[in-house]
Amino acid sequence: MSRTRLAALAAGATALAAAAMFPQASSAAAGNTAAPSPSPDTAVVYRVPAHHKQDAQKLVQAGYDLLERRQGDDLFVLGDRNSAAGLRRLGFTPTVESTMPRSRPSAHARPDADGTYDGGYHTVDAHYAHLDQVAAAHPDMATVVTYGQSWLKQAGAGGHDLKAICITRIKPGDCQLNPNAAKPRFFLMSQIHAREITTGEMSWRWIDTLTNDYGKDPDITRLMDSTEMWVVPIANPDGVDIVAQGGDNPVLQRKNADNANGVSCGWTGQTGVDLNRNAGTHWGGLGTSTQPCSEVYLGPAADSEAENTGLESLFRQLYPAVRTGTGDSDPAPADAKGMMISLHSDASMVLFPWEADHTIHSGNDATLRALAAHMGSITGYQSGQAGEILYDASGGTDDWTYDKLGLASFTIEIGDVDGRGCSGFTPSFSCQDSYFWPKIKPALLYAAQHAAAPYQASSDESDGSAGPAGAAAPDRRH
Repeated sequence: MSRTRLAALAAGATALAAAAMFPQASSAAAGNTAAPSPSPDTAVVYRVPAHHKQDAQKLVQAGYDLLERRQGDDLFVLGDRNSAAGLRRLGFTPTVESTMPRSRPSAHARPDADGTYDGGYHTVDAHYAHLDQVAAAHPDMATVVTYGQSWLKQAGAGGHDLKAICITRIKPGDCQLNPNAAKPRFFLMSQIHAREITTGEMSWRWIDTLTNDYGKDPDITRLMDSTEMWVVPIANPDGVDIVAQGGDNPVLQRKNADNANGVSCGWTGQTGVDLNRNAGTHWGGLGTSTQPCSEVYLGPAADSEAENTGLESLFRQLYPAVRTGTGDSDPAPADAKGMMISLHSDASMVLFPWEADHTIHSGNDATLRALAAHMGSITGYQSGQAGEILYDASGGTDDWTYDKLGLASFTIEIGDVDGRGCSGFTPSFSCQDSYFWPKIKPALLYAAQHAAAPYQASSDESDGSAGPAGAAAPDRRH
């Protein structure tokens, strides 16, 4: 790769930055059309009321950064002061929800010497050092696995190895890359969307809880004795490097660093491929864009990205392909083992396949719906297929793992449902321990405890918060 292209990538990514999106920024009340026009150096989150089911797709196709957040019929778009006029031309009535300053290149806008940024969030190097430290401190419980290389590393332009950690009370044969393992496996992954930085911190805490509480907490001890826990704390390390370059004003980089399909996107768009639109299940469907500068750019081909091919290879080495049918309604067998959760933010939802099209239900819909509803009851989040409560999104990880392997798969969108001032992609770091982890820990524990037989979970797991297939979700404004 030429130095010119690398410099353009870095400049384009750095220009994208913004601070936390919702409570930390100045806010205009919804409906306040007299709010002053933001300055050219301001990024804006717009509240965009939707009137038709197709409106989310309409915004995506028009190239807007549609955020993973929804309140009732209101969608949220990240843009600049010129975005309002374009939204109105499309027939929407946007109002300013919040504003924030753009990040600029600065010698001071870098991670701290201890491998943290923005008050305590951890860089890729810090996450990987943590994995090695845990494995060294607990050789009877943890082992680190390298499963691939990031796009930049494959291009010889820096980048990272792709790393996972296996955590269990290790017995002979455990933590091997063998799909026919004796123990069931629970898989947690985070920061496939780099700017969703809370998710990596939840994986960090999960790793520490499993290793530090063994022999102290009976639930953790039973889980460690019976189940392998696999964690990929950073699924998109090149993207996370870009985020951390903003220091206390993180760059809102969503995608990876692959600029082979376009590098001159300006600040309102990013180079890179959305890894959660690139997986080869329902690739190219709803909720994606063929425009390289779009935040949901699907890539030049299904599974084109190094981060996804590495991750999918790891999945295939850990789980047998038990879902033998190829139709959308063909179920995984009732005795299938294993569960996977991909952490995102900040919609406050628990999602399950099919996320590509909510009008199509999987052959395991009832059980997946019940498990998601129970995790929703633990966290206070809505649950459902993505298009039922958020918007359809094709080419995602959990659709792929369910489709190709029959793995019970979920997305947990971490968010603030209680008005605690912890919304947005970059909430105060204090939110991690004070608010998010007490919600996420019991949900992960519940999911991991069901890894042995997820499809045999009783239908009474549901607390009733998940309605019938296709039902509209309640409006939980906060």
